[in-house]
Formats: sequence, structure tokens, C-alpha cells
Amino acid sequence: MSDVRVTVQRDSEREERVVTTGTTAADLFQGERSVVAARVAGELKDLAYELADGEVVEPVEITSEDGLNILRHSTAHVMAQAVQELFPEAKLGIGPPIKDGFYYDFDVETPFHPDDLKRIEKKMQEIQKRGQKFVRRPVSDDAAREELADEPYKLELIGLKGSAADAAEGASAEVGAGELTIYDNVDAKSGDLCWKDLCRGPHLPSTRVIPAFKLMRSAAAYWRGSEKNKQLQRIYGTAWPTKDELKAYLEFLAEAEKRDHRKLGSELDLFSIPEDIGSGLAVFHPKGGVIRRVMEDYSRRRHEESGYEFVYTPHATKGKLFEKSGHLDWYADGMYPPMQLDEGIDYYLKPMNCPMHNLIFDARGRSYRELPLRLFEFGTVYRYEKSGVVHGLTRARGFTQDDAHIYCTKEQMAEELDSTLTFVLDLLRDYGLTDFYLELSTKDPEKFVGSDEAWEEATETLRQVAEKQGLPLVPDPGGAAFYGPKISVQTKDAIGRTWQMSTVQLDFNLPERFDLEYTAADGTKQRPVMIHRALFGSIERFFAVLLEHYAGAFPAWLAPVQATCIPIGDAHVPYLTEFAAQAKAKGLRVEVDSSSDRMQKKIRNAQKAKVPFMIIAGDEDMAAGAVSFRYRDGSQKNGIPRDEAIAEILDIVERRVQV
Repeated sequence: MSDVRVTVQRDSEREERVVTTGTTAADLFQGERSVVAARVAGELKDLAYELADGEVVEPVEITSEDGLNILRHSTAHVMAQAVQELFPEAKLGIGPPIKDGFYYDFDVETPFHPDDLKRIEKKMQEIQKRGQKFVRRPVSDDAAREELADEPYKLELIGLKGSAADAAEGASAEVGAGELTIYDNVDAKSGDLCWKDLCRGPHLPSTRVIPAFKLMRSAAAYWRGSEKNKQLQRIYGTAWPTKDELKAYLEFLAEAEKRDHRKLGSELDLFSIPEDIGSGLAVFHPKGGVIRRVMEDYSRRRHEESGYEFVYTPHATKGKLFEKSGHLDWYADGMYPPMQLDEGIDYYLKPMNCPMHNLIFDARGRSYRELPLRLFEFGTVYRYEKSGVVHGLTRARGFTQDDAHIYCTKEQMAEELDSTLTFVLDLLRDYGLTDFYLELSTKDPEKFVGSDEAWEEATETLRQVAEKQGLPLVPDPGGAAFYGPKISVQTKDAIGRTWQMSTVQLDFNLPERFDLEYTAADGTKQRPVMIHRALFGSIERFFAVLLEHYAGAFPAWLAPVQATCIPIGDAHVPYLTEFAAQAKAKGLRVEVDSSSDRMQKKIRNAQKAKVPFMIIAGDEDMAAGAVSFRYRDGSQKNGIPRDEAIAEILDIVERRVQV
């Protein structure tokens, strides 16, 4: 045996070690139970990997992002093995790790039943306890085809190797551009082969290393994500480094389910998505309409105070406008099909407002004295999302953007971006969101218009503006739209989920395509810079985020009903009706429950409706010209003069605080 020199890298620390030929990564990190793989020269490797002279090796902890992916990918293999042991006729699709879990697709005659998932999970527990080893084995394409002759979907992936495979949904977990590998699940005692799968890996050293998992649900899914392909059965699961983390995740899911905006929207009578209208197209009911109107009115007021001018544009336009903007070249798949009108002219429902705002800018000559020109619109747009991704109000086919386009000089650009981003963050805080980070999306080298120089200047300007906010800035390489880089505001809600909110995009390209000009101070014609800015993103999606953030218990200023008046008996209805009229005259949204229900039932109804305040009155209250003031949390103050009760509600509403 000869000496092998390796470098162990842990964060910024490096340690030189001398080991012998044949030493594996497992040997290098012996005794470190949290290490489940190694990164060698930047590539993830199994712990069974034999180290070579001069290599730099990093341990991969199970709690790291890579470690979690390896844990979940390995658990997906255990699930697939369990399925084929219980359902031998099942054909294997793909089984990659995903955020917080994993899935595997199967071709089976009968869809999986919840009882099947229980059986599969029990079989997985048996396999986990057996401690089978995951053993990597390189194979040639022909050998792989021979071994997997009974797995048609694996054969298709082998044929895709190095071409479209990585673009296929989840296929990169199976094959890539390099050599093919099969992972054998081997009995730890006998060495017998228990199961095998085509896979790139890496994997855990043993099934026994899987600490905690649970199967979640099954669903139909098209093979490789295409509606043109056969529909398979997909089983979703989750896996975590400890049982406590699994328990915490399941509790989080239960809380998220309670907050699901689709469920709350129905329970609180806020909105619906009628089948007669179509998927992804919502209607707002009166109470939801109140919330939406208040959101929009407050936003309008803030925009007016910040120098924005309101515009309105139609819902449909000739296709030539989107040819000019480039949307038909780059965005046609996300647009509704054209309508042929006026003797064969294509008209489209608009997916964006920006081309129409450019026409407003270009409707007459513009002077530098008008810049920056801030055009703002609540503009409804239509995007043909695939049925599989439509999700309530958060991923819809028709929605209204609070869309602004700012036209300025290059000299004004940095200051305008800075004030725009500050405005965006301050307004989000007004709605109760406070935990932010920023994401900088840069050019997709395969999908962009304009010069590299313009992109570089735009990207660097955005970076400097983002850094001034003092918030974490996360790179998003290749994530920009085709016309320019963008900053996305990411926010965490009350239970820690991250949502993308506002976007600010810098665009040198559309002004060029539309030949937009203004007259500069020296009389020359100059090209404006264009800033795209959506604060809510869409009103519908922002509505859904707030609904889940507050679990339906909106702060009083947004609540559709701010106070419900509850009479102890019928004789007290006129007194509370008078109170409600007095409150409404002050601009408050107050109702009187004059139903035949008993008082306690009325209180429960108001609690279920998540009304911020209850105003209760009986004989003593009437005699004293007072009310009992009950808060949403159940606390109560008695004998409060009517004027004081109204003043307190007004104060809380005007300060936009949660109670």
C-alpha cells in the first residue's frame, strides 16, 4: 500500500491528511454519524468512494441541503422497493428528492388507495430495519438495457441520456451525460441482491441510516410531466434526520392545512372558483370584495402620495403588439390562444400590461421635465397555466396585477430604483409582513434580448440598490425575464413559509423595441430607462397570502366585518342598531345579529367568522348608555360608553394593528 494525501475541507478550515490506498470517504469520517456522503472536487460521492491522491474532500452532513436530498432520495428507493415487493407488476418511473420530501412514479393498473400506502409504509419499515446496503455499480448503456428490459420507463431514460434527460421532470436523478450507474440494494449479512434501480446517486450507505419517514399521499402524474404521455401513479413521502423533526414537520403541515386559503375562502364566504367559469378563474363574494377593495384603496392612496399616475388598458389586443414586445417569441406558451377577428386578425388576451403602458408613454412627445413618469394600473391579465399547476388564488389563470411602469433617465435610474424598493417594502410592512430577504435574478443565457453590456449595467445597478436595504441578498442565476434582471422580495409568513411578493425589474430593452424617446434638456432625443414593478404581484395571490398569514383573522382595518353587535335579548336590538348606525357614520363596518339564535350561539358564530370585536348589550348597558366590549381573543370590558367603544375601534383600525 502507498500513501495517499488528501485535504479535508470544513467550511473555511482545511486539514491535510495522509491515508493509505483504498481508504474510503467512510474511513475518513469514521465515527461521525451525521456524515452521510462526501463532496470530492465539487462532486457528491457515496461514502464508499475510494479516495485518490491530492483530492479535496468535504463531509456532507445529513442536516445540510445536500444531505437531506440524499436522505430523501434513498428513502424514495426504499419506497419503490416496497411497492414492487407488494405489487410485483408495478413498473418504475422516476423518484427524485423534492422540497421537504420525495416522490416516486409507478405504472400500475389500479390507483393506490390510502390503505395501500399504509401497507407500503409498513414494508418500508421492514426494509429499513434490514439494513440493506446501497451499492453503486457502473454499467454500459447496453448492459443497463439488458438488466432493465422489463422496465420500459427506465429504457426510455437510457435513450435520453445526455440529451433531453436533464430537462425531463426529475430525470436528472436517474441519468445524465456521463456513465450510467445502477444502485443495488444488498442484504448486509448474506450479500444477496434484494432490489436494484437505475440511478446517478449518491445514496446513504445503508437503509438503517434512514432515521424517520412517512408517506403522505398519492396522486396522478403524467410521465415526465407531459400531458401527451401516460398518466402514472405518484406517491409522495417525507423523510427527516430525526423523529422530532418529522413530528414538527407534520405539525407544521397540519397548521398549514388549517390556513389553506381555499378552505378559509369557503368557510368565511370570501371567494369561490366555480366550475362553470373554469379552473384558475375566481369570483369574489361580498365579504371577500370588502377585503379586496380596502387593500386596493389603501394601495391607491399610497401610490398617489408617491407621485404615481393612474392608467387603464383593455383586456385584449392585436397580436402585433406582443410581436413588438417579444412576448410572442418568448412567452407564447403562457398565453391563451388567439381569437381571429376583423377578417383574420389575431387578438390575444393580455398576459402583461407593459406593452400597453409603452403605448401610453408614446402617445405624444415627452420631455425630460416629465421624468420620472410613474404609470400605475390595477390591470387584469390572463395566463394559460397548465391544469396541474393551477392552485386556488396563488396560481391562477386570470388575475389583477398592481402594475407600475416607471420611465426615467439613466441619471435618475439608481435613485428611482432605491425609492421604488423602499416604497415596496414599506407598503408590504403596512399589510403586516415584516420578515424579508431579497433575490437577484440574472440573465438566462438562452433566453434574453438586448446586449450583454446593457444587462451587466442593469444587473450591477440592481445589486447596489438591493444591498442598500440591509437585507439578505440571494442570487438567482438565470432567473430573470427575457427583457431584464429583477429583484424579488421574498417574505416569510406567520408559520415560516416563504412567499415571493414584489418584483422590481430594470429594462433597457422594451424602450428600444418600442422606440420610446423623450426630449432631453439639450434638445436631443434620448431613450428612457424602464422599471417594471408589481407590489402585490397579483391582488388575488396577495389576498391568499394574507388570508393564510392571518389564518383568516384579518386585522380590523382589513376585516370585512369589524364588529358584530350581539343583543342579549330582542329588546336590545334597537339599541344596538342605533350603535351600529353611529359606528357606520364613522366609516366602520358593523353588523347587528338580530337572528333568533341564543346569545352564546351568536358569540360562537362571530368567533367562527373571525370578527375582531363583539359589542354586547343588555338592560344594564342600555340604562347606562354603554356596551360590553368583547375582543377576538375572548377578553371583555364591561360598561364602556358607546362613544368610547367606537373611538377604540377607530383607533385600532387607523393604526392598522392586529388585536
